[in-house]
Amino acid sequence: MAATSALVLFSGGQDSTICLAHALARYDRIETIGFDYGQRHSVELECRSKVIQALRTNFPEWSDKLGEDHVCDLSVLGDISETAMTSETEIEIAENGLPNTFVPGRNLLFLTMAGALAWRRGLSILVGGMCETDYSGYPDCRRETLDVQELTLSRGMDRPFTIETPLMWLDKAETWALAEDLGGQKLLDLVIEETHTCYLGDRTHRHEWGYGC
Repeated sequence: MAATSALVLFSGGQDSTICLAHALARYDRIETIGFDYGQRHSVELECRSKVIQALRTNFPEWSDKLGEDHVCDLSVLGDISETAMTSETEIEIAENGLPNTFVPGRNLLFLTMAGALAWRRGLSILVGGMCETDYSGYPDCRRETLDVQELTLSRGMDRPFTIETPLMWLDKAETWALAEDLGGQKLLDLVIEETHTCYLGDRTHRHEWGYGC
């Protein structure tokens, strides 16, 4: 499998867009995968194609690197979940200390499906926006979890996989600084105007930092 190519888990949100830019700056061929799992903020999925087109338009040096985009139907995850991420429930901290937006197994399933697609497409590197520095305590965002998942994919598919997490140890200010380093003001403007960051799916408010809540 080619080490000059990668599959980016791309939701249409700010973090995954910056991860996509990071991959485009590093690799020769990039494919993207998104997941429809019945999330309340499905407006993110609507942003995906706009972000990809904006990257092609504003960064012609990246345009030829952008390959096929894939969207995977994981509605079953929403069917078996009772969380504020997949139902009209008020967001709060649950008894277990985690926000009730935590969808058990979500990132594990995402990475498994991404790995299966990458295997078929001849890709060995998966890129995700998981982060331990600026996160809500989700256990499937921890680097320790992803190291185990990386090993599981490699053993289970009998091919070496690498899970890259460019934002893992960055806080939000450092993430914005990374975006500026990658694409200057053009990329910052793209992230602000075209992406979406809000679990409620509220795209009626544009803040200084972009659309969300």
